[in-house]
Amino acid sequence: MSASDIWLFLQQGVLSGLVTGSVYALLAIAIVTVFKTTDVPNFAQGEIFMVGGYIALMGLLVLKLPYAAVIPLTLLAVAGIGALFQRVVMERVSGARGVGVQLVIATLGLAYVLKGLVRQTGLGDTPRSLPPLVSADPVLIGDAALTRLDVAIFVVAVVVMGLLYLMFNRTRIGKAMRAVGMNPKAAQIVGIRLSHIRMMVWALAGLISALAALLITPKILITPDIAHIAILAYAAAIVGGFTSLPGAVLGGFIIGVVENLVGLFISTNAIVVAPFVAILVTLVLRPQGLLGGKLQVKKV
Repeated sequence: MSASDIWLFLQQGVLSGLVTGSVYALLAIAIVTVFKTTDVPNFAQGEIFMVGGYIALMGLLVLKLPYAAVIPLTLLAVAGIGALFQRVVMERVSGARGVGVQLVIATLGLAYVLKGLVRQTGLGDTPRSLPPLVSADPVLIGDAALTRLDVAIFVVAVVVMGLLYLMFNRTRIGKAMRAVGMNPKAAQIVGIRLSHIRMMVWALAGLISALAALLITPKILITPDIAHIAILAYAAAIVGGFTSLPGAVLGGFIIGVVENLVGLFISTNAIVVAPFVAILVTLVLRPQGLLGGKLQVKKV
């Protein structure tokens, strides 16, 4: 392989990795936001993402709605699923003195319920893709080639990340979410309703997941098993720091770039292994993640 080929592969791998990594970053933000607020890893994250794709698919193919109606419908529906699950299930399990394991099992239950419901609709029998809103015409950036759809995915994802940053740092709701994540008891003392904020956090996580589905499903096939993408989002959250929102963004881009570079320089078969290698290296060298701060030891 010549030097020019290596340079071309580097450019292509990095740019393509930033596109896919932006979607992983959004899902990682959803995971970290829920975890910071509730101390519960959401193992239904992939299925929530998957349901977003199928709601959009049903709106377009079955109900024959235009994209202008499908996009807000999908965002609101998936946000509603997250909020309803928190209010009806998670809140009751917590109120019954449920421990962390029981809350985690509840998220696993949600995952199986969502996957089962999708299979019952019949839409999951055949892999499908959403029609793209943006053309797939090629765009040259340096020596690498992307599509207009790729550029749109990256731009929209980055804009959403910027809006989330402003929300968490400039709005009362965002500051309340951060307060609950830092110290729930202190937040409750100053008048913040924990149940209300946690429901909003789950709704926000659902909305972000639905947006990620709308962005990436025009590029990939939608199946009931598409939830495996959440594994890459978890890898991003672990690499960046499971309690750090900026870390989730950084981890998403790292996983996306590493995945694409491995596929180009080593083998496409090694892509599946790359995220797990990244997790192992991170856990060995910096267990708290790149932006996870100092390790804290809790006595039990």
